[in-house]
Amino acid sequence: MKKDFILPDIGEGIVECEIVEWLVAEGDSIKEDQPVCDVMTDKALVQIPAVHDGIVSKLYYAKGDIAKVHAPLFEMQLAGSAETTPEAKQEAVAANAPAAATPAASGHASEDFILPDIGEGIVECEIVDWLVKEGDDIVEDQPVCDVMTDKALVQIPAKYSGKVTKLYYAKGDIAKVHSPLFAMSHEGTAAAQPAQHTATPPVTTQTPAPAAATPAAQGKALASPAVRRLARELNIDLSKVPGSGDKGRVYKEDVRAFAEGKTAVAAPVAKPAAQPAKAAAAVLTSGASRVEPIKGIKAAMARQMVESVSTIPHFTYCEEIDLTELIALRLSLKDQYAKQGVKLTMMPFFIKALSLAIKQFPIMNSQVNSDCTELTYFDDHNIGIAVDSKVGLLVPNIKGCQSKSIVDIANELTRLTEQAREGRVSPADLKGGTISISNIGALGGTVATPIINKPEVAIVALGKVQALPRFNAKGEVEARQLMQISWSGDHRVIDGGTIARFTNLWKQYLEQPASMLLAMQ
Repeated sequence: MKKDFILPDIGEGIVECEIVEWLVAEGDSIKEDQPVCDVMTDKALVQIPAVHDGIVSKLYYAKGDIAKVHAPLFEMQLAGSAETTPEAKQEAVAANAPAAATPAASGHASEDFILPDIGEGIVECEIVDWLVKEGDDIVEDQPVCDVMTDKALVQIPAKYSGKVTKLYYAKGDIAKVHSPLFAMSHEGTAAAQPAQHTATPPVTTQTPAPAAATPAAQGKALASPAVRRLARELNIDLSKVPGSGDKGRVYKEDVRAFAEGKTAVAAPVAKPAAQPAKAAAAVLTSGASRVEPIKGIKAAMARQMVESVSTIPHFTYCEEIDLTELIALRLSLKDQYAKQGVKLTMMPFFIKALSLAIKQFPIMNSQVNSDCTELTYFDDHNIGIAVDSKVGLLVPNIKGCQSKSIVDIANELTRLTEQAREGRVSPADLKGGTISISNIGALGGTVATPIINKPEVAIVALGKVQALPRFNAKGEVEARQLMQISWSGDHRVIDGGTIARFTNLWKQYLEQPASMLLAMQ
């Protein structure tokens, strides 16, 4: 069977790219993950890999042409399949390619919407909620459904105006990237019946079935290209690695555990095919017990935390900061900036003071490579803020804090926290962090041992502010506004003396706001 390879998203906001070089020719046999071509976007040179084994039957662009994202890039005959007739090929292209690349033929006005790439390395997502139903009229850019990845809640918009003719997944189902999500007829065309699909994801010769509906072939491991690449680097047969993910999906942690001779977490037992997916994703048992799968952001956080504590030697350093003067300064400015639409909390001061201290201790804004042979220092201070969102823990970061004012930081902080609490932070806001802050005090805690947000080298937890008695310079007891802060550092690259001196400088900026203002450029 011949199948078009659809050019996936290759960067946020990128809709087209130039074909720099084809690395294969028509008639060539190719393997999964083999580089097929180099393309140039307005940001970088990107290499496009194959997603199946097979034979290249047609290249749709010449070197130097401009290719469109979500349009067919090349055609290939899948390994082990018979070549389809030209008529079948035409129907398959019409079912899979966006209308901009291959218009629907007369009488075939219903077209599949292909779920695009929705973040780096993401191959599947959970249908959280459908915002439309079959038969609804929709307009271009109207939200169609909410999906949950292992990083964020994402809203999928319609590409065209028209009518929804088929929803291929139920709420709670797992949808695959590059597979049909729903079918629709275009505005002004007669609605035709979509290709014959089952109630679950499609499995016909006209439309490829999402991997969620089709078990992996015997001996074929279910894994992303990045995991396969890691297995090749470690010279490991991926089919022998026990996968800990859904339906035996193999993750990087499984490959590393296998390489180290450790027993990977056993893959969950698949439910019988007759059982429909449950929207609530919970399996009730007898008595008062309840079993609930860990997935989405919570699963990603679990894997991230395990990897962090198992590969980074953590140590904790605690200190007390007197915020009496800073609180008074903030109160004197709060109403003035509120009239300008600026929400001036304490956090922007903490972030700016942290950035100023990093200038003198750049190791706090570095990252170490996996085998601890290189240390990378970053000029930009991209400070992450842990947010307890409705979908789990998210850590968006404010980019370039070293060149932002306290007001700039306040505005960015408001935007990110509001989006994070709704679980709708963009992938760009979640990537590229260099150091993190966790505000446990907002929930009432005082001291914590935070887990480092790998690959960063440090994180600080802020405790709640407490009015406590302290002696002043005259030996008199007075109430002061005090906060306990707890640092966790990567002991491979940060020692106790470094983090103590760094904290002393940060503390000085916070306890003496005038010194922080004077340090700004």
